[in-house]
Amino acid sequence: MRILFASFASVLLAACNLSPMYGGGGSGVVAQSLAAIDVAPIEGRAGWLVRSALEERFGAAGQASPRYRLEVRLDDQLEGLAVLRDDTISRERRILRARYQLVDLATGDIVLDATDGSDAGIDVVSSEYATIAAERSALENLSRDLAQRIVTRVALALRDDR
Repeated sequence: MRILFASFASVLLAACNLSPMYGGGGSGVVAQSLAAIDVAPIEGRAGWLVRSALEERFGAAGQASPRYRLEVRLDDQLEGLAVLRDDTISRERRILRARYQLVDLATGDIVLDATDGSDAGIDVVSSEYATIAAERSALENLSRDLAQRIVTRVALALRDDR
């Protein structure tokens, strides 16, 4: 019964034209396209963190001569959420948003123009050092998360563009 179910499921999957995005591993079309992306410099500490995370992910497939350039503009905001009776803030929200464009270097065409973002809540405690450390930690985590979101959107665009 299990063999019959497995063969039926594989026939159904083949019929719906699903294919793995990273088919072919590091030598696949999407992986090679990701390796050929040059990330333009991004302003600020958040920009450095996001750019480093992007370069790490794009470089995982190896090195290739740049065919695309990724231009990213960030908006990093820190806002108070919970205000106590004595007008002190007890909770903050860090928001990291990005607007990015993937440009084909050969033609100058914009392959992808998108926005994405991520946010995190931070407890404000009596220790200023602990609060600053939490804000920095949140920025590092948001930068990695945002970079992964960008890589996924870029990979989808490159897969559809081939």
